[in-house]
Amino acid sequence: MAQHPNFSSFLQHPNIKSQNATTAKDQYKFVFKPIEAAFEGVTELKKLHMLIKKAMSLARAPISTNKVGAVGRASSGRFYLGVNVDFPGLPLHYSIHAEQFLVANLALNSEEGLRQLAVAVSTDGIEFGTPCGHCCQFLLEISNAPEIEILIRSKHVEGSFASLKCLLTDMYTPDRNLPNGTPLLLEKRDNCLDLLKKRDNCSTPYSNHLKWVALDAANNSFSPYTDSPSGVALLDNDDIVYRGWYIESVAYNSSLGPVQAALVDFVARGRGKGFDKTVGAVLVEKNDARVSQEGTAKMLLETIADRNCFFKVFHCYVMP
Repeated sequence: MAQHPNFSSFLQHPNIKSQNATTAKDQYKFVFKPIEAAFEGVTELKKLHMLIKKAMSLARAPISTNKVGAVGRASSGRFYLGVNVDFPGLPLHYSIHAEQFLVANLALNSEEGLRQLAVAVSTDGIEFGTPCGHCCQFLLEISNAPEIEILIRSKHVEGSFASLKCLLTDMYTPDRNLPNGTPLLLEKRDNCLDLLKKRDNCSTPYSNHLKWVALDAANNSFSPYTDSPSGVALLDNDDIVYRGWYIESVAYNSSLGPVQAALVDFVARGRGKGFDKTVGAVLVEKNDARVSQEGTAKMLLETIADRNCFFKVFHCYVMP
């Protein structure tokens, strides 16, 4: 296993006091630079768990009331938090797992890989173990998935890392279904999509802007199994725009819808806002998609967004 870096040297940074004060004030922080993580106690990777309480405090679990946190170190060296999110009034399979949240946030921040991952498996945030089967399958879409190191830690034993490959002896991996050379999750991709109808007489200035954001999201969408890329843009009451895209899994059920992915962005950047502050949404997807997101997106938004939230759908095609 690769030698792990030590981050204690960051604590000698000349701006430690001001930086620490800034970090402490930001209770909604989901991304940490190495120096910021060191201030929180992550001076080596075995201390990845030092960020878990922050993650758990940001979870939105009104149904389960079980707040799950995840902490990951990306290939860039930055640290990301993941939280579980569930939605009252909707089926449980609409929920977002903490590991899915973390991976979607990696994608939204153009990260190219996940190196280490810690997932709390106890309600007190002390014990860490293997992600659930649903999320293990989701993680396998990442190109370096077998080498992702998972923190294993019990109450009375210092943590150690085990690779995902060691924890999953018989993995159902994307290469069983995809041609060689297919870009995997977090790898650069461009779906070469454009809008079928660039002008819409019914569009508002907001929806017109959102459709281009949603199109850009759809061009990042990871849908190699059904070729049904889609993207969503959301607008809140302060005119802040959030975006997300469909992330598919070879196991299908563990896929993450584009609205949920956009809500990851909403939670990560919305500074604690409720979903009812969502006042507009646009979905871009193929007209003849094998997997359409329109019905699901509409039901989700009708349940959680502002009751006057507008929702528009624009169709796209693959440019020749």
